[in-house]
Amino acid sequence: MPPASSSYARRDVLRLGAGAAAALVAARAVGGSAAAAAPAPGSLVPLTEGPILKPLPPEWFVPLGTNAEMRWDSVDPRRYLTAPERLFVRNHTRTPIIDARTWELRIHGDGLADPRTPERAHVLTYRDLRRLPARTVTTVLECTGNGRTLFATQQGTPVSGTAWGLGAVGTVRWTGVPLSLVLRRLGIRRDAVDIQATGLDEPFVSGGVDYGRVRRPFPVAKALEDALLVYAMDGRPLLPDHGFPVRLLLPGWVGIASIKWLGELEVSRTTLTSPWNTKWYRMTGPDYPADSPPLTVLPVKSVFEPPTGLASGRRTVLTGRSWSGAGAIRRVEVSTDGGETWQRARTDRARGSGWTQWSHPWRPRSSGEHVLLARATDVTGRTQPDQVPFNDGGYFFSAVVQNRVAVA
Repeated sequence: MPPASSSYARRDVLRLGAGAAAALVAARAVGGSAAAAAPAPGSLVPLTEGPILKPLPPEWFVPLGTNAEMRWDSVDPRRYLTAPERLFVRNHTRTPIIDARTWELRIHGDGLADPRTPERAHVLTYRDLRRLPARTVTTVLECTGNGRTLFATQQGTPVSGTAWGLGAVGTVRWTGVPLSLVLRRLGIRRDAVDIQATGLDEPFVSGGVDYGRVRRPFPVAKALEDALLVYAMDGRPLLPDHGFPVRLLLPGWVGIASIKWLGELEVSRTTLTSPWNTKWYRMTGPDYPADSPPLTVLPVKSVFEPPTGLASGRRTVLTGRSWSGAGAIRRVEVSTDGGETWQRARTDRARGSGWTQWSHPWRPRSSGEHVLLARATDVTGRTQPDQVPFNDGGYFFSAVVQNRVAVA
């Protein structure tokens, strides 16, 4: 990212809206003596503690190094949304502290109607963003590696990487500005292809290689469809661990695509790449071609909420949640005999593109271990399989999960 400057060329101000939103973005001027005394936009404040800032009580989270998994046994069946305090954390390095007063989003590239180099990028401030028309959506956010440990425990094919169980997922109500609004007011070329989003967290270093700041491209079509520049979750400002002051949100897509601590967008007329869509977050392994595409839309999944007080002959109600990145859940089926028979569960209507809650009554006929299964089908016809092919990254474990429970 180029050096920051606090000076602006007034003659380059783009009048893109009415009233208070008239000056949405300004071209960054090169140089300027005022920059010397001002903090760099999006500058990081060094941390003195761990990589995650919010409290991680053991009854809510399983710590995983720079990450933290939400415990499924802490999920309240009566609550639909995942509170920000309880949402999983996925960090490549550590959570930065960013001052919203100096935060800026730089937008450049040859895909803009008025092409800009990084040095002459358009600039959107936090104050600018909050003055624009906002949209609120409810959608699932899920790490691509959610369920990774099940490759080993359920299919006998262990993989490396963060040992996620099933809690690297949540449904959140997000508020932000449609990216399409910003791009259309700036002006975007018809032949623009990709947009690369870059975060403001520290560069990621692995195996002695510095891969730079976390960044990942996505198609212009997705940007114009439903991408959001998010500044609030559950009606409150983003927590630092979840991208404060502004993050990108690509509903229905893999979590890595929703770049946190967003600092830069490059709009390009050519296909863009980064290590996060070439080296990682694509399928590799014996069952996949060498040119497999980057992962985008989330698969179909189901998770039971852990039942309690199970006893032979006593009626209980099994509950759980299912979701898909491609659309709403059409049906959920439950088996209480290890897959011998299946019955349709009762489902509640999902909110927005969030998960679907479901329930199923069960009266165990015998004590001992029982295997509970749940499988979902979405509106596109995708159904959870019994197994998923092994891949090197342990991504997209979407097979029917075997839930072993003890009945007294």
